[in-house]
Amino acid sequence: AGIRSVPRADADVRRNDSRWPRIARSFRLPSTRTNANEMENFTPVSALIGGGLIGVAAAMLLWLNGRIAGVSGIFHGALTPQSGGTAWQVLFLLGLVAGATLYVSLNPSAYTPRAGFPVGLLALGGVLVGFGTRMGGGCTSGHGVCGVARLSIRSLAATAIFVAVGIATVFVARHLLGIQP
Repeated sequence: AGIRSVPRADADVRRNDSRWPRIARSFRLPSTRTNANEMENFTPVSALIGGGLIGVAAAMLLWLNGRIAGVSGIFHGALTPQSGGTAWQVLFLLGLVAGATLYVSLNPSAYTPRAGFPVGLLALGGVLVGFGTRMGGGCTSGHGVCGVARLSIRSLAATAIFVAVGIATVFVARHLLGIQP
């Protein structure tokens, strides 16, 4: 009794068989072999430090300024000035750019621009993200970092939708449109 597993060789033959639909061939079974390329960008220490810094910055903005660290809302506020609130928004955005610039200047190998990626798709993606943040009333920083930390049902739902749409977008781009990283 129990579930009978299909041997790896049989799965490879079926996956590469041209009679199988392209979508069915695109699903990959987990490999038992370790691939060094899969782990070359695994950086748990820097990810933990970066996540901690984001959390501390978001908490400080909330405690010291009474504002949620939603970057799309901050960006919108900086573009549509109102009395007494624009300076901190502009400084916050400049800090994001300055921090990234400083990091890349101190560690040039940390960022490698992607070559050969369709610029039109990048622009379309940017427009769609902007439209989506407006429709969803916030972005991943506002909902995903601050809202989830406050256990906001709206933010939990928004973050689940962000993740699901991200997964679907990668699937469509890579497996249906054939765009590879």
